[in-house]
Amino acid sequence: MPKQKTHSGAKKRFSLTATGKVKYARPNRGHFLTAKSKSRKRKLRKGSYIAGKNAANIKTLIGK
Repeated sequence: MPKQKTHSGAKKRFSLTATGKVKYARPNRGHFLTAKSKSRKRKLRKGSYIAGKNAANIKTLIGK
C-alpha cells in the first residue's frame, strides 16, 4: 500500500501543539485593513484552535 502524502496547503496553514490540538492563524488579516476596526484587527492577531471532526480531518492531511 502506498504512503499517504501530506497536503502542502494544510502543512503551511496548520500546526499541532504538544497536546495534539490543531492551531491556526485567523483569516481576514491580509488586506483591506483600513476598513476593519482596531479591535477587530487586534482580535485577529491571536490564533485559534480547531476542534472536533475538523481537527481530525486536518490531522490526517498533515500526516499525524
